[in-house]
Amino acid sequence: MTRQDDRLGILLMVATTLVFAIQDGMSRYLAETYNIFMVVMVRYWFFAAFAVALTARRPGGIRRALAPRLPWLQAFRGVLLAAQICVAVAGFLLLGLIDAAAVFIVHPLIVAALSGPVLGEPVGWRRWAAILVGFAGILVVLNPGAGALSAASAVPLVAAVMFALYALLTRYVARADAAEVSFFWTGIAGAGFMTLVGLWFLEPMAPRDWGWMGALCLTGALGHWMLIRAYEVAEATVIQPFTYLQLVFIAAIGVLVFDETIRLHVAVGAAIVVAAGLFTLWRERVRGAGRR
Repeated sequence: MTRQDDRLGILLMVATTLVFAIQDGMSRYLAETYNIFMVVMVRYWFFAAFAVALTARRPGGIRRALAPRLPWLQAFRGVLLAAQICVAVAGFLLLGLIDAAAVFIVHPLIVAALSGPVLGEPVGWRRWAAILVGFAGILVVLNPGAGALSAASAVPLVAAVMFALYALLTRYVARADAAEVSFFWTGIAGAGFMTLVGLWFLEPMAPRDWGWMGALCLTGALGHWMLIRAYEVAEATVIQPFTYLQLVFIAAIGVLVFDETIRLHVAVGAAIVVAAGLFTLWRERVRGAGRR
């Protein structure tokens, strides 16, 4: 059994958010020049190899992973996450890193809202109030009164809904399959789907950009490994609040690398969403403590 260490778990989660923010920046850079489907496909090839290698070291190995109790749902999860990544990267291109990330951070609130109908978990009035406040924050980010609302603004919101559904399905299959089985199917199903799509969009890549692609693949594997370790050594309710630091790191990359600006309404709206999300995490922890 892995020894619990909240401090190590927090450090791993902070490092994970930084790595994922860097990964988002590299995804945007490559997608500005090359087709999104090809970029995500190559990234998934490496991810699948990493998932296979990691699963092979676990009890039962590949044979156990190939016989999940919920195979069709596991495969759908993997395809859904791969498609979500494509939509998220499209959002980076259309809105920029900062604005897209400010909308995407609503996904924990969507998880809270859908946990009742999907998982049968009770959602009290306090969490519903926080969810509504969080969506009000998204409206502040989108700033419809200034005429800035466009179809492009919906792209990161669609990505957030897709990721929330992926997270809920991951929690659902966890009732039947071990975490390493789910991780294996996330990589394999996603790689298979992206290969079927991405091969139609292959194009030559400059040698320098292959270096960036290699870095993207490595950071993806590193980020997922640290995320797994973080949840192994610390409780989710302890480390989940630190996932919001990814927005801070993305904002820094957007400003320093892509010359983006942090507009006041985006900062205010994002702060509202984060506050609402932290409240729902706190309520979940309170409810969890009450059940012990």
